[in-house]
Amino acid sequence: MWLSNSSVGRKFVMALSGAFLVLFVTFHCLMNAVAICWPAAYNSVCEFLGANWYALAASAVLALFIIVHIIYAVMLTVQNRKARGNVRYAISKTPKSVEWSSKNMFVLGIVILAFLVVHLIQFWAKMQLVEILGDHGTVPPAAGTLFIQMAFSEVWTPIVYIIGFIALWFHFNHGFWSMFQSIGWDNNVWIPRLKKVACVWASLVVLCFIAQAIVFTVRANENYYIKNEALREQYKDMVWPMMEKDFGPDMAQLGMQIKMSPYSQVSMGLRQMEQQQAQQIEQLSTPEGKDYVKNNPQMQTQLENMTKQHKSLENVVKFFDYLEQADNKPELEIPGQPGQPQ
Repeated sequence: MWLSNSSVGRKFVMALSGAFLVLFVTFHCLMNAVAICWPAAYNSVCEFLGANWYALAASAVLALFIIVHIIYAVMLTVQNRKARGNVRYAISKTPKSVEWSSKNMFVLGIVILAFLVVHLIQFWAKMQLVEILGDHGTVPPAAGTLFIQMAFSEVWTPIVYIIGFIALWFHFNHGFWSMFQSIGWDNNVWIPRLKKVACVWASLVVLCFIAQAIVFTVRANENYYIKNEALREQYKDMVWPMMEKDFGPDMAQLGMQIKMSPYSQVSMGLRQMEQQQAQQIEQLSTPEGKDYVKNNPQMQTQLENMTKQHKSLENVVKFFDYLEQADNKPELEIPGQPGQPQ
């Protein structure tokens, strides 16, 4: 096949996949800007995308282009090394016309790939992948700003990201104009112009990425994304989807109450509900309780449902604990807790 067997075909595929990735990286940069300027809007976008068919289709296309780009990069690198043979060892100096990034595109690609793996683990694996698997975990997948909080609270995260961004600049800068060269747009008029466009475009995108990483790090260390009241109200609205599967449509009214009530009231109320259910399950786990369940078959089903609901509530309480850990206040007093007045 021409696209895989010929050098020109391989370069064409590299150019095509590279062009797509340039557009995606630019789009991703703009998405990050939304997270800085309008954090709540960023979460809304995350919720809109989620694991819906259009988001999955886009992710599949993106993954395909990345894989194709990597495969063809390896093929071209191997082809070039075979073509040069031992000649490359005889060259002691690199011609001035050959850019450093041109000689190290494959190495730069490896650095970017390593950075991409880290990024996917910190975000995609905890957001879209979790939704695909149907296990929401402690943090709602739509709470993108909380995953920013988790990632950039780590000391090493901004360091790794900035290294990745620098590698991206070199790769982006050279790859942009060379993809036009690969498809035959190679002359003394346009190549210098394209190099300038590449430098400006790559610089703007990468500088924005670095600035965003710095802002995310500062805000994460200030616990901005877990203390901000507007964001907390938004997180509160994400709780019911975490519970709905275990509570079922019969408890839709609870979902409405969560939606309509303020954050503090929801946190308090669900904590109380979790403790009440824990007490009921504990009572039914005693010898007397087991006998009661055994003699009432209908109660067995109720106990199973209650156990599922309690696990869901435990998860939600952990979520609220995470949000409130930075409040520097004593443990919440929950009405109905043993030892407290009713």
